[in-house]
Formats: sequence, C-alpha cells, structure tokens
Amino acid sequence: MRLWVMAICAVLTLGACVAPPVWAPDEAAANAAYRDNSPPRLTLITMTGPGGSGVHTSLLINGSQRVIFDPAGSFTDALVPERHDVLFGITPAALDRYIDYHTAPEFNSILMIQELDVSPEVAQAALRAVMSFGPVVGGKCSLSTSSVIASLPGFGNIQPMWYPLKFSEKFGEISGVKTRTINRRTPVE
Repeated sequence: MRLWVMAICAVLTLGACVAPPVWAPDEAAANAAYRDNSPPRLTLITMTGPGGSGVHTSLLINGSQRVIFDPAGSFTDALVPERHDVLFGITPAALDRYIDYHTAPEFNSILMIQELDVSPEVAQAALRAVMSFGPVVGGKCSLSTSSVIASLPGFGNIQPMWYPLKFSEKFGEISGVKTRTINRRTPVE
C-alpha cells in the first residue's frame, strides 16, 4: 500500500513538472499593463491554511507597472494575462479578484499582506527579476519569491527559503514593512 501511494505521488509530482508554461502574447501583456498611483512597493502575500500553516506565497510589485509574481499559483482570469507565473494588468479590480480567489471557502485561507515602499529602482529590479525568472514548479512558491527578494539591492538579510511563514516572518523584520490580514470577513483595500 505504501509503495502504491509513493508511486501516485511521484506521478503527480512529475505531472506538475511537465505542465506547459503559460505565455500570453506580447500584445495581451502590453495592453494589460497597469500602473497604480501608490508609491513603488513590494507586497508579500502569504496564504495560510485552516491550521495556520503557510500554503502559498506571491509578490505584488508596483513599479512602472503593477504585476503579481504568483509562482506555481493556480489563479487564472481572462482579464489578467500571464507569462511564466507573472500576472499582468493588476488593477484594483484584478487584485480584488485575486484576493477573493485565495480567500474563497474552498481554500479557507487567511492572507497576510506585508507592504514595503521601495525606491523606483528596486521596484524595477524586482519587475525584471520576476519577468526573467521562468515558470515555477509546484511547491517552490516561497523559494522562488524569496530568491527574487534576496537578489534585490538592500535585501541582504533575506535568504532563499522554502517555507511561506518563515519567509513572511523574515520579511516582516525589515524596517518599514506594514502588515495586515485579509479573510472573507474583512474588506479589500
């Protein structure tokens, strides 16, 4: 029985590794580009499950445009083109849909939102880093996101790490980070 379960897990894992990458056409990504009027900002989004465990990590970047790096994420939206786990066109309405998706009853997640205002140069470096990162296989959302943050100037205290809550805790230690939580009962800002 144990061998049978291990075989099924191996097949499912390999299936995730060979999923075709998503690459929206140039025109779709360009037409969806959106720049929010808030300051250049990195926003770490950590989803926690019912038991309080970290289940997913993503990064909202507000630079010359606003995107979400959603490594190995499952969110899809006809109005949000995707290229290798980068979601384009993150308007306020698109962000609301993203948050609603992750706080839906079937996920029963609470989102920890950690915002950090950064220089325009750091925001642009983050955009370049996520756009060149490539597709991410399942289980590596926190590792991928923390690797991006660790590569940015001024983030030497961040090391690539596997666990969403440990990464969130380390990110929260950075001076200037503002943290809030969102669940189905709290409004989206």
